[in-house]
Amino acid sequence: MAKHVGLIGYPLKHSISAVFQQAGFDHYKLDIRYQAWETKPGRLEATLERLRQPDTLGANVTVPHKEAMLLLLDRVEEPAQQIGAVNTIIKAGRKLVGYNTDAHGFMRALRGDVGFDPRDRWVVILGAGGVARAVAFTLIKSGATQLTIINRTLERAEALSLDLTVSLDEGQGLAALAWEERSFRQALGQCDLVVNCTTIGMKHGAGEGQSPVDAKFLTKDMLVCDLVYNPLETPLLKMAAAAGAQTLGGLPMLIYQGAAAFELWTGRQAPIDVMFNAARRALEA
Repeated sequence: MAKHVGLIGYPLKHSISAVFQQAGFDHYKLDIRYQAWETKPGRLEATLERLRQPDTLGANVTVPHKEAMLLLLDRVEEPAQQIGAVNTIIKAGRKLVGYNTDAHGFMRALRGDVGFDPRDRWVVILGAGGVARAVAFTLIKSGATQLTIINRTLERAEALSLDLTVSLDEGQGLAALAWEERSFRQALGQCDLVVNCTTIGMKHGAGEGQSPVDAKFLTKDMLVCDLVYNPLETPLLKMAAAAGAQTLGGLPMLIYQGAAAFELWTGRQAPIDVMFNAARRALEA
């Protein structure tokens, strides 16, 4: 009997997770099918009942459910509990266990793909949702000197900043700012890394074709990372490249976090090259 893995999120029209994960399963000739389980807020419990069925191995979790999922599972592993967000679920019997592979995926992309070491660097994070939590947590753990969170809802940025304070070492600083020009001017004027953790610029999203940052705040002295992966080159990345900045798109993190989930479900080494090739073909089609 075929086994199933689902992607839980809403909306899912932009997602290519099914493409590259299925390519990984097929590479090993595994009888596993990856499916999109589009789930509106308020319907998570029904989807989790589907996940408890005998034919399922687990799931990925994406926007907007990463934080809400924390309270619905039977067990949540570290560091997902500390981060406050779950993006991967495995099934142990009928128990659902939550993990966070976003932090691993982001740091592998940051260090491995562009050779950026966050130690002693100043970082600005745009957004305060589930993926921002993972990014912020791993940057603090990796020794970033200053972390500034800018979010459209200031209260969420402040809540994330408060949660991170327990992980701070001496000499590290945190700030939460409102989404306004003064904040961008203040924070981006001295930062080494900007990470867009919002969905602004995402294909099929409400902010399609837009950039979260005005071009006037981008300089050649910063690394600009956009975790939006569809399209491959977002408006933010185009503007950053025009300013002479180093750039990192969202595809590497997507693949690396997905590969870590793949290994949790199957116990096999993820075929990274196969996954990357399948993802690029889907995005370039």
